[in-house]
Order: sequence, then C-alpha cells, then structure tokens
Amino acid sequence: MVVENVNPSVYQKLEERKLSQTDYDNDYEDMIDEREVFDMIRNLQDPEHPLSLEELNVLDIDSVTIDNKAYLCKVEFTPTIPHCSMATLIGLSIKVKLLRSLPTKFKTEVSIKAGTHASETAINKQLADKERVAAALENVHLLQVVNKCLEDEYNR
Repeated sequence: MVVENVNPSVYQKLEERKLSQTDYDNDYEDMIDEREVFDMIRNLQDPEHPLSLEELNVLDIDSVTIDNKAYLCKVEFTPTIPHCSMATLIGLSIKVKLLRSLPTKFKTEVSIKAGTHASETAINKQLADKERVAAALENVHLLQVVNKCLEDEYNR
C-alpha cells in the first residue's frame, strides 16, 4: 500500500470522559449525547497510520450531532488531505462502528465535511446508500480492513 500522507499532523486527544452516578443508575432514562457517540468512534484507527481518527483530527467532538427524539446520529469527518483515497474506507468504518454500537432504532448518517475532499459528493452518496454499504461489507477483504480499523488502539 502506498501511503499518501506520509507525515500527518498529530493532534492532542480529549481527556477521557468521567462517569457520573446516573451512568450507573438503571432507573435513569439515559439519553445518548454527542460525547458518548464521539467516545465510541474516537479511537478508530486510520487505515494508513497507527493513529486514531481523533489524533489525526479526522474526528472531533463537534463532528457529532445527536437527535434523540428523531433517533438520528450524524457524523461528519475531515480527511487529512483533499485527495485521500482512504476517505470511503474511513467513512465506512465510522458507519459500521455506529451500526454495531448504537441502539437499532437510531439512523446513522456519516459524511465528509463540506469542502474537505475532492470527491466528497460521490463518497457521501456511497455512504448514504444502504445497499452499497451492505454490498461493501459482503466483501471479505474489505470487511477485514474495516474490522482492523475498529480494533481498539490498546489491542495493537
């Protein structure tokens, strides 16, 4: 594999979230918030570098929007370079992590932040198409690559 961004900028990670008493209370109606979703996806690994998407500033807390009433989770990501060939794979990894982690009643929308990639329209169309996402995940090799991105950074 040819690495496109040989020397990416590395950013400071957010401090780990502190749990409150309500996180342990089973009688409390737990609403999913942006920070909870961000914590689900922040440690996804970049396909080209041994760094998390947060460390590469591909994702940050402001890239997540949650609407608990509509059961909608939106994530916008920013590729490290405008011609990143891994953008579709990164988006697919985020989408798969959310599908596996959020309650099934949530709809997920993953897209490239406007103006940050040369092919954002085409990639966003792919990521929004359920059939194309399902077909991509039927490809054994592609699924292995996605699963590698989903591995927790501490297990590497």
